[in-house]
Amino acid sequence: MKSGIDTDRVALAARNVRWDWTGLPMHYAAGNAFVTHYCNGMNMLLPEGEVFFVDVFAKALPLVEDDAVREDVIGFIGQEATHSSSHQSLLDHLQAEGLDVTPYIDQIRWFFRGLLGDRDLTGRRAHAWLLERVAVVAALEHFTSYLGNWGLNARAWDDAIEPRVLDLFRWHLAEEVEHRHVAFDLYTHLDGRYWRRVRAWLIAAPTLAILWTRGIRYLMSVDPQLGDAGRRIRFREVRRAWRRGLMPGPVSLAAMFFEYFRPSYHPSKYGSTSQAVAYLASSPAARAAAH
Repeated sequence: MKSGIDTDRVALAARNVRWDWTGLPMHYAAGNAFVTHYCNGMNMLLPEGEVFFVDVFAKALPLVEDDAVREDVIGFIGQEATHSSSHQSLLDHLQAEGLDVTPYIDQIRWFFRGLLGDRDLTGRRAHAWLLERVAVVAALEHFTSYLGNWGLNARAWDDAIEPRVLDLFRWHLAEEVEHRHVAFDLYTHLDGRYWRRVRAWLIAAPTLAILWTRGIRYLMSVDPQLGDAGRRIRFREVRRAWRRGLMPGPVSLAAMFFEYFRPSYHPSKYGSTSQAVAYLASSPAARAAAH
C-alpha cells in the first residue's frame, strides 16, 4: 500500500457517471455472500452519509474566508453528491432483485438526519453544533481517505469483484483520494482544535464500525439466496477475506485508527493524487461521463 506524503492537488469536479446494473448477480464479490454484503454494508451507509456531508459543508461554506478552501469545498460538495446517487443506484437494483435494504436505510437516515441533523439552535450554540459536525465529517473522511488508498491498491479485487461494481468502488475511492484533504482543511480553517477533532474521531470511528457490522448482519439475514445455515457471520470467513486481501486487515485498521491522534496528522498521508487521477482517466464510467 502506498503511504508516502503526497501534497499534489487538483481542481475538484463532479463526474456525471451512470451505471447499468442489468444482470448483476446478487453475490457479485467472488460469489461470496459475506464479502458481497461487506461491500453492500458500506453501500448502505454512503448515500445518507454523503447527503449529510453535503448539507453540513453547504452550511459551512458562507463561513469560509480562504478562496482556495472555498473552491475545494465547492468541488467536494459536487463529488459527494454524485457519490450518493451512484451508490443509491446499486441499492435500488438490489432492492428490485429482492434484497430488502429499506429497513436498514431508514435507521441510517435517522442517524444522519435525526441524531446529527439540524437542531433548533441559534447564535453561538448553532455555530458550535456546526463545528462539531464539520469535525465529524473530517473524522469520517480520514477513514475514507485510508479506504481510498487501500482500495486502489487492492489487487485481490481485480478478479474477485464484478467489473461494473469494481469500477464503481474504484471511481469513488479515487475521488476520495483526490479530495482527501478538503474536510480536514475546512475543519482546520474554521476551528482546528485538537481535542474537538479527537473527540469527533472517538465518536465517529466506533459508530461507523457498529453501523457497518449491523448492516452486514442485516443483509445476510434477508438475503433471498441464502439458507438458514448461510446467514451467520463466521470468524473464519472474515479472516479468510482479509488474508485474501478482499478487505482491510486488523493491523492496517489499527494503524489507521491511531494515526488520527497524531497532532501533526494530515490526510495527505493516504494515497497518491497522481494514482487517483490515473485511475479516473481509465475508469469506464468516468470516461463515458467525459464524452
